[in-house]
Amino acid sequence: MGSRMRVVGAIVAGALAASGALTSPVAEADSERAPAAAVDPPAERAQQKRKPVGASRATRPVVFVGNNWEGTATLVGPRSFKKLGVIDVVPDYAERMQEIATNPYRLAYFLAIRALIGEGNDQFVDDMYSSNDVRLVVISRPSFADVVAISLRSKKIVWRFQVAGVRSDHMAVSPDGKRVVVSASTGNVVHVLRIADGKEVGRFASGGSPHESTFIDGGRRILHASIGTVYSPLDEPAIPDPLEGDRVLQIVNARTLEIERRYNLRKALDARGLKDVSISVRPMTLSPDEKKFYFQLSFFHGFVELDRRSGKITRVVRLPNLVPDTPRPAYLLDSAHHGIAANPTGSRICVAGTMSDYATLVDTRTWKHTRLIRGGLKPYWVTPSADGRFCYISWSGSDTVSRISYRTARIRSTVRVGDHPQRIRNGFVRKDFLAGIGFHPSSAPRRTSAATAWERPAG
Repeated sequence: MGSRMRVVGAIVAGALAASGALTSPVAEADSERAPAAAVDPPAERAQQKRKPVGASRATRPVVFVGNNWEGTATLVGPRSFKKLGVIDVVPDYAERMQEIATNPYRLAYFLAIRALIGEGNDQFVDDMYSSNDVRLVVISRPSFADVVAISLRSKKIVWRFQVAGVRSDHMAVSPDGKRVVVSASTGNVVHVLRIADGKEVGRFASGGSPHESTFIDGGRRILHASIGTVYSPLDEPAIPDPLEGDRVLQIVNARTLEIERRYNLRKALDARGLKDVSISVRPMTLSPDEKKFYFQLSFFHGFVELDRRSGKITRVVRLPNLVPDTPRPAYLLDSAHHGIAANPTGSRICVAGTMSDYATLVDTRTWKHTRLIRGGLKPYWVTPSADGRFCYISWSGSDTVSRISYRTARIRSTVRVGDHPQRIRNGFVRKDFLAGIGFHPSSAPRRTSAATAWERPAG
């Protein structure tokens, strides 16, 4: 694993020349249809309450943390908040690198992902979920453009699905645990896979750079957003939208995979006086009745509330900008803020202030924020705990994860994980599998680049 950089070095220049420029095709035009009323609990709570098949004393809850640059997933105990084990998510590293090194087109994109999105690092784990039968952990691996299911018993890959295009990204699991949807960043589609065997059972169209998806209405629909070319300097108000990629917020029928509604965010933001705000929807969360969507936007310090039925922006929550002199091109993938999650009652929303290095909670009665929580560097994702008491936040620049009390707005505890933690998900594992989780130290992934400007030596 320590020879990652040497595998491709000799043929870099030729591959880049052969690849041509990065492109992001534009999807179909926006359309509007009225959504059905929401009657079921929001997707986050459905995921929190998802139970393994045959749950018993043989299983235990865990928190999965994906260490994107290291190629590992750390398992954390939700009660002790201590590290339980580490999974190698790239056991097929040598095989995948051989594929890439012998394909100039793939190699060019692999190196582009490293340079543009990975900040000089390869991206080996973006998202992950455990299966309902507690046998597998399903992982999207951006630099390898695939999704794999790894056995929690054998630590081997059980199935692998290669996405359209050259990069995989966010995922979401249906409330019944049978399907997983994965965004194909450059393929401009979202794949729907059967978790049992990795077979594609459908796909739906997105915009440029499909991003986050979440199941709503008890799993009958999917709320999905695309973000456009955030790896380029094209996301500027003065630049026509098509050059930034088609950025969409849409509701998809989870059974037919037809697009039921696309929101006109440019119109909604303009009507609210936010004409200079990007329409790229970043992480999002929902009100308990799913009638309100709360989401972050590229370059925006705060979040907005969108009324599901009317499609109007009904509230704008501005949060402190501690980097007012930072130019837009210096923002991390256009992310002023990247991470948001409401508690089960919807009374507080936990927010990651990515560029400003803080977390804070917003009270949805007063819409005021709590004290700024300075627990690390580059906070990059927020997930509610399974019991709803805490929000988990990844400090990707500090290689740590904290749990913050929704009630007190204070960090209860912090755990050190791997290199560049991003996505955090609640899941389950068999206790007898947990005892054997890990890999031999000689095969452990090693860092592939020097520390970036975002990182500091651990104190």
